[in-house]
This record gives sequence, C-alpha cells and structure tokens, in this order.
Amino acid sequence: MSAGMERTWLRHYGEGVAAEVELPDGSLVDLLEAAVAKFGDKVALEFFGAEVTYAELGRQVDRAAEGLRRNGVRAGDRVGLVLPNCPEHIVAFYAVLRLGAVVVEHNPLYTAPELAHQFDDHGATVAIVWDKVAPLVQALPAVEHVIAVNITSSMPLSKRLALRLPVRKARAARESMTHPAPGTTPWSEMLSHGSLDAAHPHPVAHDLAVIQYTSGTTGVPKGAMLTHLNLGANAAQGRAWVPGLVDGDEVVYAVLPMFHAYGLTLCLTFAMSIGARLVLFPKFDVDLVLTAARKSPPTFLPAVPPIYDRLAQAARERSVDLSTIRFAISGAMPLTAKTLELWESTTGGSLVEGYGLTETSPVALGNPMGLARRAGAVGVPFPNTDIRVVDPDHPTKDLGPGDRGELLIRGPQVFRGYWGKPDDTSATLLEGDWLRTGDIVEVDEDGFVSIVDRIKEIIITGGFNVMPSEVEATLKTFPGVTDAAVVGLPREDGSEEVVAAVTTDTLQFDTEAAREFARSALTAYKVPRRIIVVEDLPRSQIGKVLRRKVRDQLLAD
Repeated sequence: MSAGMERTWLRHYGEGVAAEVELPDGSLVDLLEAAVAKFGDKVALEFFGAEVTYAELGRQVDRAAEGLRRNGVRAGDRVGLVLPNCPEHIVAFYAVLRLGAVVVEHNPLYTAPELAHQFDDHGATVAIVWDKVAPLVQALPAVEHVIAVNITSSMPLSKRLALRLPVRKARAARESMTHPAPGTTPWSEMLSHGSLDAAHPHPVAHDLAVIQYTSGTTGVPKGAMLTHLNLGANAAQGRAWVPGLVDGDEVVYAVLPMFHAYGLTLCLTFAMSIGARLVLFPKFDVDLVLTAARKSPPTFLPAVPPIYDRLAQAARERSVDLSTIRFAISGAMPLTAKTLELWESTTGGSLVEGYGLTETSPVALGNPMGLARRAGAVGVPFPNTDIRVVDPDHPTKDLGPGDRGELLIRGPQVFRGYWGKPDDTSATLLEGDWLRTGDIVEVDEDGFVSIVDRIKEIIITGGFNVMPSEVEATLKTFPGVTDAAVVGLPREDGSEEVVAAVTTDTLQFDTEAAREFARSALTAYKVPRRIIVVEDLPRSQIGKVLRRKVRDQLLAD
C-alpha cells in the first residue's frame, strides 16, 4: 500500500505553518479545561449580548455533568443533542464528554421520520433538546428521558422579556422558562446539583467522542464515529493553518450550525482551543450578524459562500464596517472568484477555500492564507495529512501525476468508522487507514487539489448534504409516482438545486402537491425545488436508474 504522494505542497504553506503539528495527547475535555485555566476572565460565549466567561463556562459544564450523571448517563452512553446554536449546546456537549459519554448531534429541524431513523440507529435513551421540538423526540420509542432547553433563558433579560412583545406575551414567555414541555426535565435542573466530583475519570484521546450523521460515500445516512483525538487534532491543524491568530483575542462568529461537522469543529472546538469569544447565532440572519458586529466586531468567520455574499452586500448597503475580519475560511461548496473578490474588497481580510468530509472531522485540505492560494482549487493537505490519487475501480492502484482519480486521505483527523456498520466501514477505510472520499480530483505539480467530479451522488445545497435515495424513497410513496430520480443541478453561486424527475401513472399529476407531501417528511433543504414529470428514466442493464444521465438530460433541456 502506497505511503502517499510526495509532499510537494509543503513549499506553499503559509509562513510559520509546519509540516507536522503537535497533536493533543488528551481529550476535548482537557482542551476546554486548559482554556478555562488560561482564559478564565475572558468572555467565552456571547448570545444576543449576554456573556459567559470561560470560568463560568467551566463551572456550568461541571454542574451539567453532575446533573446528567444523576440522571443515569455513564461512560460510553450515547446522548442525543437536538439543539440550535446556543450556550446550552456548548455546555451540554462538553458535559456529556466529561462523563466519558458520546455526543450524537442532530439537526433540530429534522422531521419525525428523520430523527427516528437516527435514534433507532445509535440507541440513545437520553436526549437534550430544544423545547420546541421536545414532543417529536418524546415520541421516539428508544428515548426514555428528554431534557428540554428554552434557549431564550440565555438571552439578556431585556431581550428575553421585551422582544417587542405585548405584556401578555411577555408574561407567557416568562412562564415558559420555568414550565417546560410536559413530561420533560428542564435544563435548569441539570445545573442544580453542584459540581461533578473532580476525581471522576476523564475520557482519553482515543475514546469515542461524537457520532455525526453523514451520507458517507454511498447509502443512507450513517453515523461517523469521531474520537477525541480526531476532533482535537483537527482543531490543532486549523490553529496551525492560520498563524496570525492571537490566542485569547479572537472573536469567532458561529453562523454555521454546530450540529454540522463544519460548525462543530470550527466553532465548538477550534474556537475554544484558542480562547476566542464565540458569538452564537441560532441561525444565520444578516440583521442579527450586522447588529452584533457593531458591539463585538468579528475577527474570524468560518462560513459558506452564500453567507459571504449576503453579508458583504448588506454591509456595503448599510455602511457597516467588517474590516476587523482578518481571516475567513469557506467550505461545503465551491467558492467563486466573484464571491472572493466581493468579500475581500469589502473587508480587506483573507478568504480561502477548504475541503473536508464529516469523516475527516471535517477539514483535510485548505488553501494557504496569503498569495499562495489557487483559485478553483480546494487547496493542499493540512499538516500531518497525506493524500493519494487512485483508480476508483481499483483503489489500491495509484495513478500518475495529473491523472484524474479518486482522492484518498490519511491523517489523525480521519474517523474510526461508521457506527454499527462494519461493511460500510471496510469499504471506506482501506488498509493503512486510507479514507476513500468518493471525489474525483486532479492534483497539479505543486500538490494543489481540484475537485472535478463526484463518485458519490450527494447533492450539496446551502452547505448541507442531501442523499438522493432518501428523497426518492419519500417521493415514491406519493400517489401516482411510479419511479423517481433526484439530482443536483448547478446554481450560479456554485451550490446545487435539488430537482426530481418522476414517472407517473396518472395524467393529472400535481407536482406542487407532491412537493407539499415531501415537506411533511423531509427537512426543507431536502425538498425538491422542482419536480419534473418525464416519460421514462434512463437505466443500466440491470434496471438501476442512472442519475448521471438524468442530470445530463435535465441540463440539456
């Protein structure tokens, strides 16, 4: 098995970036405790203006861990988190890890069937959830204990109670903070039992920390197992990649959802590792971000291209100064030259593109900060990371320089495997710990990688992955649909639009009704923007629908 390509890319690393960085020898809990010890008086979290110092964050994590212990959570248990970005999300994350238990992240906007699939798979019996979705989680057969979080309780009193509400509504808001959804336990109770015994065993680097659901390279969503070392290593690699960062002084904006691998690492672990002030947003909202920028000007912004576009345009229109943002890292979809130019001319800071997968915790490649970056390329391997390009039909066969082939990655950020799916794991993790990415790439003579195609047929829309088979299965249950193929068609911003081609046995097929039906079972970003009725779908000799040909036909039409 090959040891990987020659590291020609090292000469293009930014000044001060080493080929190998020191990897953490402890857990993510140790990472947080080190930040608490070093930056205790500094603000760790900001949420609608309310602030939490690192010292207070550490105390809350210890109290929440004790509350969870009293509620039966033990080392190795899976605990579901179904939360938007909020202070409780971060406290719950580290409290679960402090007990040696495993965090399983979930999108709080998922439908009941989507949540049911994941909870059935990982088997968590305890869930910490946004109170708005508590009834959905309570209805899941495996869940025995739901801890409900009212995120408004972490807002400042003025914001929490005023919110420009009439008196009656403000009173109802106050009452909801102390009266959680029936049958649930309020989050505040987790903090009411004192601190966890300091002698309680800590997790270690190779322990499982997080199960993050992803579609992987094939099949339905499955749980990627990420260890403390995987996630801690990726935070250390990210820190090394941006040598201009100043520990304890950075302001990181969490506009990415922390239930997504990209947001989890860049905001939840990376920001803590550098003692940053993390400004939290439950969802991306231009008005909220620009308002926050006046109080706590950001210095580092991880995001996706559409966010950079909207923020830069709005900042120009409203004369909001974003020049404090020195560094920005874009991921999840291609970064266009137009977006790059707009952002850098607006802020004066650097914006570079990176690449990764949930299975790589998630960042594996990045464009160097500075002039060495390459437009159109996703970058070069991170420190401690090697790559290969192989024949996708024979992944043990390495290809020559300039040949297009499947990208393989090896490094400390590569995951342990898929939860409960040894066959999928062995198909994705090859001998020598090489990860098959499912992406077809070209690597130039300097080691810069460009994505040219995808073996996997995942659709990337708005920074989220959509598995076509999941959407197709839903559409096939709608009356009149005899078959369906779901593909991604390119948008001008570099992302993709979910489009379905269906065959039907009725002359009066209502495509809008079919879309409404899909909305009842799927998260909004998975719902096809268009449903197109076709006479037939192209198939292989064994009858399998050929999505690539469907996509080509729709583009031609």
